Amino acid sequence: MSQNLNQTINEQYKKPSLLDALSPVIFLVFLLGIAVFYFGDSSSSGANQIALLLGAGLASIIGVKNGFKWDEIEAGIIKGISLSMTAILILLAVGSLIGTWLLSGTVPTMIYFGLQILSPAYFYAASCVICAIVALSIGSSWTVAATIGVALMGVAGGLGVSLPITAGAIISGAYFGDKMSPLSDTTNLAPAVAGTDLFTHIRHMAWTSLPSFLFALSVFIVLGLSENTTVEATRIVQLSEGLTNKFTIGWYLLVPLVITLTLAIKKVPAFPAVFIGALVGALWAILFQQELIMSLSDVSLEQFGANITVVWTAMFDGVSIETGDAALNDLLSGGGMSSMLNTIWLIISAMVFGAVMEKVGLLKRVVDILVGFAQSASSLIITTIVTAFGSNLLTADQYISVVMPGRMFKDEYEKRGLAPENLSRALEDGGTVTSALVPWNTCGAYMQSVLLVNPLDYALYCVFNWASPIFGIFFALIGFKVKKLVSKETPVIA
Repeated sequence: MSQNLNQTINEQYKKPSLLDALSPVIFLVFLLGIAVFYFGDSSSSGANQIALLLGAGLASIIGVKNGFKWDEIEAGIIKGISLSMTAILILLAVGSLIGTWLLSGTVPTMIYFGLQILSPAYFYAASCVICAIVALSIGSSWTVAATIGVALMGVAGGLGVSLPITAGAIISGAYFGDKMSPLSDTTNLAPAVAGTDLFTHIRHMAWTSLPSFLFALSVFIVLGLSENTTVEATRIVQLSEGLTNKFTIGWYLLVPLVITLTLAIKKVPAFPAVFIGALVGALWAILFQQELIMSLSDVSLEQFGANITVVWTAMFDGVSIETGDAALNDLLSGGGMSSMLNTIWLIISAMVFGAVMEKVGLLKRVVDILVGFAQSASSLIITTIVTAFGSNLLTADQYISVVMPGRMFKDEYEKRGLAPENLSRALEDGGTVTSALVPWNTCGAYMQSVLLVNPLDYALYCVFNWASPIFGIFFALIGFKVKKLVSKETPVIA
């Protein structure tokens, strides 16, 4: 009876053809190309979302053709969107954090000290190393970008160096530290999916991650030494004076940063940790920036009302600081939950497309074909890396890019006698680190909303993020550090 039931279930849905599987992908790429051509950097403000939803519509039509009911597809969409809710909540909390940290003087203080101690010659490399150390400590590239990254972007604006290169250096360092940290969620997820232990995974991953990071540092050193900035010492003095004229500046204004990073180190989940950081920033604004708050409030309000309205507004709509210097105004204005709404719109649209593609079996159809081409150990690892990157493109979520290929390839690795850490490393090389390079991926959209640079502009400079899969592919081709599984107890190196 069980056999008859399985046969009935299998006959319910028609197996998608290769044309079925590729049509939504080709259609989406075509629409995204049109969006970028006509709307440029502003394509993520609506045009890309329409492209993703139209692509999801075509995938849904193919699914209905193959026997799926709309209710089933809709349930898949709801499930897909639910997977992004944690990211959405973090985004809203980060918006509030940026708003209150600007108002409290936390970000201006970091910018002020950064202008004093950093120079264009080593700024990119220093930014990369600083973000790597902090991310290694707390295990979160997102938290690093929203805190240290925001300040470094402000310093870059003050020094007159390239914002896209700075964003690339921040993301490179943040993702290296995140990837090598035992506190990171993806670093724990990959070995769990592949069937190996955490520290075996980290040790094996170091063989591709460390060379990639050192290569990235070398590139940033060269870019820094060749930096031709027109900013003079007098300009640094002007910016510093502009900060001190508007804000109270002092080491104690870094307390919200210390508290937030401490919560992250203590493995407090990202949403409450970041939101607590935002609330501490609000308190610090009230304690130390009364003159600024009164200048931003309605003149009819008393002090208590001014504190409530200005701080509350900073949390939901950010701040707008007027210093008389246009460049400084840009550095000190922004934040608020409202600044994240466009990114959330993009994430939801992308998750809809990925959810439909997975629900109606189109993603699996593509992966099945790829596995058929992987005849050797090296080709299987390369296929895993490419599939993980492709999942970032199609499902728009780094967690799915780790979990889905991991589930699909796990048995194949075991069947071919390959140790599971080969799979976990390939998932990270192809999935985790490339997520920030895709504009409609949750990570790419997040980095754009925090660093205010389009992924299409910073992707080239995320040296670690694209070098990591390249090193992974190269080592697979030459068979370097590819572990064979002789038995479940005794892996040996090929």
